[in-house]
Amino acid sequence: MSAVNFHKVAIVGAGAIGGWMGVHLARAGAQVSVLARGDTLQALQKNGLQMHQGSELLTVPVVASQDAAALGVQDLVVISVKAPALASVAAQVGPLIGPNTVVLTAMNGVPWWFLQGFGGPVEGRSLSSVDPSGAIAQALPAAHIIGCVVHASCSVDAPGVIRHHFGDGLIVGEPSGQPTARVQALHALLQQAGFNATLSPQIQKDIWYKLWGNMTVNPVSAITGATTDRILDDELVRGFISNVMLEAKTIGERIGIPIAQAPEDRHAVTRKLGAFKTSMLQDVQAGKPVELDALVSAVRELGQLTQVATPFTDALLGLSRLHARGLGLYPAQ
Repeated sequence: MSAVNFHKVAIVGAGAIGGWMGVHLARAGAQVSVLARGDTLQALQKNGLQMHQGSELLTVPVVASQDAAALGVQDLVVISVKAPALASVAAQVGPLIGPNTVVLTAMNGVPWWFLQGFGGPVEGRSLSSVDPSGAIAQALPAAHIIGCVVHASCSVDAPGVIRHHFGDGLIVGEPSGQPTARVQALHALLQQAGFNATLSPQIQKDIWYKLWGNMTVNPVSAITGATTDRILDDELVRGFISNVMLEAKTIGERIGIPIAQAPEDRHAVTRKLGAFKTSMLQDVQAGKPVELDALVSAVRELGQLTQVATPFTDALLGLSRLHARGLGLYPAQ
């Protein structure tokens, strides 16, 4: 095995998923630091990082600071923030990143590096919907990135206190799809830390497949306040969602990530979650900015790049951003 070592790990965004990952990595022997501020910073400095798992409360010591320079260069930086916060976070994390640092992006939606080393006719293009100025790509160069798709449900009970509900899946992969020494070492570390970790030969496909369900029910729930079961029980809404998914499916085919399923197959998976309140609806109810650009705007932009008409996606985006702007949860234009 190569000498790739992930002893020093920084978590950027110690919310539900970042906190869950941080606890497991610390328990596996990693030296975990957390870049945090405000109440979360105070809680971490006083009590460490805590997680409820079943009837157990797990506590791990972490080094927490609001100053990346105080934490220093890391072997692995896990970025797990909501997409609207990424630009400001990216501007702060420079001191964590050395020449060999791996940056693992555990976020929802289409990432800024999606078309690096991938994408067929649109390979190498940047996505202005998720990185309008190019500042994120400059702060977090593609050469450092390993992609990650999370299949787990966690929540935040209080600052620095996470609750794990179900699922322990992490899919990781190089944007290029290559089985590099560093991604193999990271995969081994995640397995050792207790995650159900899978090494993907094409992480963009895994991102796209998760997005295929999220990009519709999330914004529809945010607008309507409905749980996923009620959304799918309304045949008109379900039909609208299916049409959005068919547009995304066509885009996927153009860039080399075809989806074999039909929308109704995916609806059946979502139905098994029961009366589920999506993360975007939770954000709206908590008055937090919504992840519309990474989930919907990016799909529309990919449609424009690949000459796929997206009238249903356009309608979803238009209604969603109008609703979110009215609540002050999406930037005015």
